[in-house]
Amino acid sequence: MPRRTLITAIAVTALAAPLTLFAASGTASAAPVPPRTPMTDFNRDGYPDLAVSAPFGTADGVERAGYISVVYGTSAGPGTGRHQVIDRSTPGVPGEAEGSWAFGYRTEAGDLDGDSYTDLLVIGGGDDNKTTVLWGSKDGLTGQNTALPYRHSEYALGDFNGDGKRDLVVNHTPSDDPDVDGMTIQYGPFTRDGKTRTQDTFRTSDGPTGIRGFIAGDMTGDGVDDIVSTAGFEEMQHSARFWKGSKTGVSHTSKSLGTAYSGTVGDVDGDGYGDLITRDIGGVTEEIDSAPGSITIQYGTSTGPSNTRKKVITQDTAGVPGTRESGDAFGASLSAGDVNGDGKAEVAVGAPGEGLDTAAGTGTVTLLKGASKAAGGMTGKGAVAYSQTTAGVPGVSEAGDDFGRQVSLTDLNKDGKADLTATAPGEDGTYADSGALWNLFGSATGLTTTGATTLSPVKLGAPEKDAKFGHTLVG
Repeated sequence: MPRRTLITAIAVTALAAPLTLFAASGTASAAPVPPRTPMTDFNRDGYPDLAVSAPFGTADGVERAGYISVVYGTSAGPGTGRHQVIDRSTPGVPGEAEGSWAFGYRTEAGDLDGDSYTDLLVIGGGDDNKTTVLWGSKDGLTGQNTALPYRHSEYALGDFNGDGKRDLVVNHTPSDDPDVDGMTIQYGPFTRDGKTRTQDTFRTSDGPTGIRGFIAGDMTGDGVDDIVSTAGFEEMQHSARFWKGSKTGVSHTSKSLGTAYSGTVGDVDGDGYGDLITRDIGGVTEEIDSAPGSITIQYGTSTGPSNTRKKVITQDTAGVPGTRESGDAFGASLSAGDVNGDGKAEVAVGAPGEGLDTAAGTGTVTLLKGASKAAGGMTGKGAVAYSQTTAGVPGVSEAGDDFGRQVSLTDLNKDGKADLTATAPGEDGTYADSGALWNLFGSATGLTTTGATTLSPVKLGAPEKDAKFGHTLVG
């Protein structure tokens, strides 16, 4: 089975990057405020939910139109008890189901209107490719014919002015000149027509650097989310840039961080500052997943991610399972969360191209263990790899499964410890590439395979053929 090419790697960032809840803004002398992740809870029942995209699945009888499976949480984690399938034919969702339009190939979750129900932004599934908003409610996600004006956009949600409301950053340029890049920040809350009271649009460069995506999270310890933009032009990758959030909004000046493709934010050394964890595939991005892959940790400070205190980790790093090989795509998906409850975030690293035995592209997920600043921060020490060959993980590893294409660390069962959700959109069911996901739960000793669960289109009663269920994940 041919190796998959990541369609929108930055989606990982949009679905996996932790966003911080509102906290009182600190001062230079105040203790830093650790980044915290708002729960994805579409029906506000207190249990985390998952939104799993099957962008090539059949919708309303139309092949490859795409749909989103919404799996609602319970005290035991996400299950089959309550489930929604949403596509362009769902009442209130604008547009019509059309073949090859891949509804759900980009998603991002956050409470846009401030009503305490999580909402979902969706790109894909129409010839205009505008961003659709699905609104949370006591009955779950619902469409209200809301579409934002941005087409084919990269975006992220965060609280960029510290008022406790979700804001949206989009790579919308304020100029008709294609060689001018820029971004627009809509400061929430949003109204149901997709508008906000204030927004800020400004240039980010006067050349074709091409913003490719955003990573949002508090990296300065002041309780306000910041932005990292990644950029590239044609097949070349350019430097990522850090944009500081504040009570007055996002700064129009930035600092360079070095090349990065996608990433997440988490406090891996427990010092209270959010650390930036990024995927770096070098200067050339023509074939994204052909690279072995590496991740870079840039530790947070009061002025943002450090360019001096940082760590590069690959599969050749001491303690990291596996071997660094071309096509592994180590870091294709990244997520940070405290799995063992010790106050330091672990990092889940998807390597969907990793081969096991003689099979290519079976995929693995490596969990990197958080470590204190005094101990030097995160290394490969204590790292553990998971796949369908791991005892207790359901299924069988096969060529082209793409296990680890998406990863998320979030507390699914509300026990105070982050749990792992990992997807394999190439997993075969009755049909090839129908896709599946797995949940492994956190404990005081780390992730455990005891009680591991799996979900797939057939288990959820959703269309299975060619679905690639799990191509995109929010949770």
